[in-house]
Amino acid sequence: MTATTASQRLNLLGMTREEMEAFFLSIGEKKFRAAQVMKWIHQEGCDDFEAMTNLSKALRARLDEVAEIRGPSVVYEGSSNDGTRKWVLEVEDGSYVETVLIPAENGKRRTLCVSSQVGCSLDCSFCSTGKQGFQRNLTAAEVIGQVWVASNSFGPRHDTANRPVTNVVMMGMGEPLMNYDNVVPAMKLMLDDNAYSLSKRRVTLSTSGVVPMLDKLGDELDVSLAISLHAANDELRSELVPLNRKYNIRTLLDSCKRYLAKCDDARVVTIEYTMMKDVNDQQEHAQQLAELLEELPSKINLIPFNPFPHSGYETPSRNQVKRFQQWLYDLNLNATIRSTRGDDIDAACGQLVGRVKDRTRRHERYIQSIQIDAD
Repeated sequence: MTATTASQRLNLLGMTREEMEAFFLSIGEKKFRAAQVMKWIHQEGCDDFEAMTNLSKALRARLDEVAEIRGPSVVYEGSSNDGTRKWVLEVEDGSYVETVLIPAENGKRRTLCVSSQVGCSLDCSFCSTGKQGFQRNLTAAEVIGQVWVASNSFGPRHDTANRPVTNVVMMGMGEPLMNYDNVVPAMKLMLDDNAYSLSKRRVTLSTSGVVPMLDKLGDELDVSLAISLHAANDELRSELVPLNRKYNIRTLLDSCKRYLAKCDDARVVTIEYTMMKDVNDQQEHAQQLAELLEELPSKINLIPFNPFPHSGYETPSRNQVKRFQQWLYDLNLNATIRSTRGDDIDAACGQLVGRVKDRTRRHERYIQSIQIDAD
């Protein structure tokens, strides 16, 4: 096979069931082949057509000519003292992205935090990922490839009751709704019975508030929804999350209500609230949150800020975080405190950085600002 032919082979890893069926029809095969091959790829972790023994030899040879199964390559795999595992993955063009598997203390839930972009198209002031700048969107194969790599690290997955990945959160590098056309097919694979067969309640998309795409998402999927809010008034949120200048808090929360109305069961929105000392951790902020969320079915996830160099923010004391939680309880809000996991391997929330060939020059400007402050 020539190099030119090899480069033109279709990567089947990121194809949804509908896309896979269309592919098999295009090469003169029956649609049911799609389900067979999807199970080999996603449930058996197979990337070799020759090993797919329920396909004819002729079909295996044909697939080897026109298609491939190519996931990201593992550059680094590390384990935290608390059991968290992080993979640094090389994608097309040599960029690195990171994905993190977080086991629950009881061992029954293993949540994979998946990236959607190389870097991040947004620039939230408290997130080290955003300081790396932005290069490009990940393809559907590169998004689902993170689930594939993490699952394969546990070997073949015959026992669906003991899945290596039980939950997926689109909370890694990037803003998922800024990569809608690739993230949605990947999430469909997470839900597909021929792939990962996860419940829609176990797949969560986290967004900073790209309102038009959130409205569109509700027409296609009803996965669990998390909102990166982090502030309870527009002035502060616009400082922390610049996207708020385009879609303010009220606009965003109204979109959340429309999303919930499209779900076919009772659902709540998770409100992510990164707590920064003397920035958003006072009683007045708790009161503002209560007023904002009065009509939105929700639960609040309090996230102590994870420091990175020159951020300008500090982590509140444990007592202050507990105090803030109690204020929310007193206002009849459901609030939990997220445990910091994987910080010893830079795998905690807001710490994922990867390797980004920043076409926005944001990282360069950030470094220059640090140098100016140091002078």
